[in-house]
Amino acid sequence: MSEPSTPSRRSRALRRAGRWTVRVVIALVGAFLGILVLGRVAAPIGPFDATVAFRPFGGGADLDIPPLGALEVDAYDGPLRLEIQLSRVDEIRAQALAADPSRLDGVVDRVSADLRDAVERVALLTALAAVGGATLTSLLVLRRRRETVIALGLSTALVAGTGGLAAATWRPEALSQPTYTGLLVNANSLIGSAQDIVARFDAYRASLEDLVANVSTLYSTLSTLPPPGGRADSVALLHVSDLHLNPAGFDLVRQVAAQFEVDGVLDTGDITDWGSEPENRLISSIGTLDVPYVFIRGNHDSAVTAGLVASQPNATVLDDSAVTVAGIEVVGTPDPRFTPDQGATGDVESLEETGEGLAEFVDDLPDPPSIALVHDPKQAVPLDGVVPVVLAGHTHEREVTELDDGTLLMVQGSTGGAGLRGLQGEYPEPLTCTVLYLDPDTGALTAYDQITLGGLGETEVTIGRVVIEPPSDGDGGTEDGDQPPAGTEDGDDTGTPASPTG
Repeated sequence: MSEPSTPSRRSRALRRAGRWTVRVVIALVGAFLGILVLGRVAAPIGPFDATVAFRPFGGGADLDIPPLGALEVDAYDGPLRLEIQLSRVDEIRAQALAADPSRLDGVVDRVSADLRDAVERVALLTALAAVGGATLTSLLVLRRRRETVIALGLSTALVAGTGGLAAATWRPEALSQPTYTGLLVNANSLIGSAQDIVARFDAYRASLEDLVANVSTLYSTLSTLPPPGGRADSVALLHVSDLHLNPAGFDLVRQVAAQFEVDGVLDTGDITDWGSEPENRLISSIGTLDVPYVFIRGNHDSAVTAGLVASQPNATVLDDSAVTVAGIEVVGTPDPRFTPDQGATGDVESLEETGEGLAEFVDDLPDPPSIALVHDPKQAVPLDGVVPVVLAGHTHEREVTELDDGTLLMVQGSTGGAGLRGLQGEYPEPLTCTVLYLDPDTGALTAYDQITLGGLGETEVTIGRVVIEPPSDGDGGTEDGDQPPAGTEDGDDTGTPASPTG
């Protein structure tokens, strides 16, 4: 009797194993289908709209940024993979972030909170989808209430095991070692460059703080020289240009304006990089200066930028117009281009046309002005012989030349050292500005001091004085700025600058 019982037990064991195999397979298939259909959420992550989902394709996480590529992180093991796809930028949230730079301080925390909330929601939804899919599939296939209860238990155990495995194998250090695909394969080099620029800027700003402070020491020595042009009551005007939002450049303007006791500041444009609203917030520092500030718009300055400058209590924005500063009449015209607007043309002819328009404006004045402000030196050509001095910028290279009809064209370097972009070259652009001394009676330029602060890795601050000899024949000629007294022209000996961007 014992012999036939053995095959019977084996048969029952095989049937039981088969039933459980079918149950597990049905539970897995049902959970798989449930996760594919329901295991995703749409969620805002910072300024982005994103889709967050768990997919049964192995552990880890993917961040998909179409069309740039994807970022993969081997953060945990398990049968489910976290997939995050950034679908679009929400215009309202992005504008709110751009309009209020103070929000940038908390943007990382906000994105982290949004991502955490989205992952928690999708994890809960995925668990419910897996359990519900397994239970429903079992009910439809096996059509027994007892099998439904078993499927519920199996799927719950599978979900708990998956979560436990992911928690046990969690590798937070993997978050700092992602793998890039698509165009994002260059992300490591880009991030490295950005971090290098930030690190260099920190060192640059720290060294410049000391250098700017040294301006006062040099000025003490310079002040012992004879008065510029022999006049102790000369009008002093500070020429700056191309600040490009460099805080150190604003520090230099403030320090020189105070130490040299200038009567006004003349800015020939490019105070910003893109003319955006967050950039414009630094412009409020103009209002803290205790002297008039005269500005013309450069090709990096928007109409909004010009409006904000004009709203400062001590500022004037010239647009084919004139202003008098300490008895010196100054005219100016803006650059017709706006570089961030790719639709802007601004060819050479339009630059010359703006100069011609300013020359026509000057012709209608009762007396010729002493100084004209333009951004691009090409705008100065029609002003030759119309005004005695034209101040410009744009090229990021200091140069003083006498035009054919006797007008002195003084092109400033970059008072902001070309901004952060100036740190991309081997030698950052030096910071430059010039103090002009004018006769209070005639408005004639009698002398100028050229101030240069060396870039990163250099420790020099130089101030060179050029005295303009009065005309001998009364023909209105001035000394050629390309041939100053030996040792006084120092604008070109501070190292190789980064390429200007204009």
